[in-house]
Amino acid sequence: MPPYTTEPDFFVQADAHDILSSFKNEFYFPTIQNQSAIYFCGNSLGLQPKKAEHIIHSELNSWRNNAIEGFFHGSHPWLYYQEYAKPTLAKVMGCLPHEVTVMNTLTVNLHLLLMSFYKPTSKKFKIIMEAGAFPSDQYAVETLVKHFGLNPENTIIEIEPEPGKKTLTTENILQTIHQHAHELALVLMSGIQYYTGQLFDIPAITEAAHKCGAVACFDLAHVAGNVPMQLHNWDVDFAVWCSYKYLNGGPGAVGGLYVHEKYATDTTFPRLGGWWGNDEKERFKMGKGFKPKANASGWNISTTQVMNTAALLASLEIFEAAGMEAIRNKSIALTGYLEFLLQQLPHLSFEIITPSNPNERGAQLSLFFKENGEAIYHKMLENGIIVDYREPGVIRVAPAPLYCSFADVFAFYEILKNNF
Repeated sequence: MPPYTTEPDFFVQADAHDILSSFKNEFYFPTIQNQSAIYFCGNSLGLQPKKAEHIIHSELNSWRNNAIEGFFHGSHPWLYYQEYAKPTLAKVMGCLPHEVTVMNTLTVNLHLLLMSFYKPTSKKFKIIMEAGAFPSDQYAVETLVKHFGLNPENTIIEIEPEPGKKTLTTENILQTIHQHAHELALVLMSGIQYYTGQLFDIPAITEAAHKCGAVACFDLAHVAGNVPMQLHNWDVDFAVWCSYKYLNGGPGAVGGLYVHEKYATDTTFPRLGGWWGNDEKERFKMGKGFKPKANASGWNISTTQVMNTAALLASLEIFEAAGMEAIRNKSIALTGYLEFLLQQLPHLSFEIITPSNPNERGAQLSLFFKENGEAIYHKMLENGIIVDYREPGVIRVAPAPLYCSFADVFAFYEILKNNF
């Protein structure tokens, strides 16, 4: 791609050569004042794939025509519904199909997997996470350690940025892991920090945790469908994510999880069991004795959420066609273009707190306003730009490459330049 410029010819040429440009037509866009909005909020809720209605309608037809027999008949028998998401999700998350499944929602899955993997002893019981992690993760870890009769104050170690900085360094994270190695049981980090947009070095953190005998796990809510992963090759123990952000699964969409095959295929590995995680060959014998499936679906608890999963399947068809490599390549270019244009607006008093290195971020740039951040956010909405605001003072801007264009980014820049 040629060097970025502020001339309209740049975005015209960039969009003309964009191999993913046609996918924009696969989504519905919201409107503001009867105009199609510029949507940079896929990090909160992805857009609706147009195929979602068809797939959900197909399952409604199966329910209407087959009733209970829909579990065994129809185009996608419900008994195996979680299986239909696995092949593409495995590609998106960089793992084997038997290491991934869909179920519940993100924090429920986090609780379930923490109960499997967190095994505190009198010597090794501490948990490391980043300070300012998303509240759900903080609550999950706090209540987990209380469940084991431990004190969060001396059990949870929160890594904070160095004084005067907004983001962590990998060295800081690894140093903290090393410092607490003799007491450390588990490291739980975000893949991408929701507030700053910082992408953490997952393989380095995993390796450091394993060197001191700790579990390495990640909340990948802001990673899934955004940045390609290699969870299996990096030897990550487990990960969880939601499907309503970059994966476009819809509000309340079914959550996803990954469990490394060394645990997933070990049916003796502890877990909280449920009927849907039991081996299908044994399920309808209705007998005592939980016999988990020898894959990540052995953590399934209840009947698959068919309607929630159907919308995700519509989006995964798009991911299968586009491919994560192409998505990531466009994302780097699109976010780089956004950063360049924002740097041409010195009259606006803000700081981009997301790392400038493309290897340390995804599709999101977090703009920190020392004052008037929320007012500027509302002004953006009035001008047809959908972003989101997070206290204190951050407007998050996320041009998702499947449905955002270089023209969108330029229009965003023009609105900022001419209205603020």
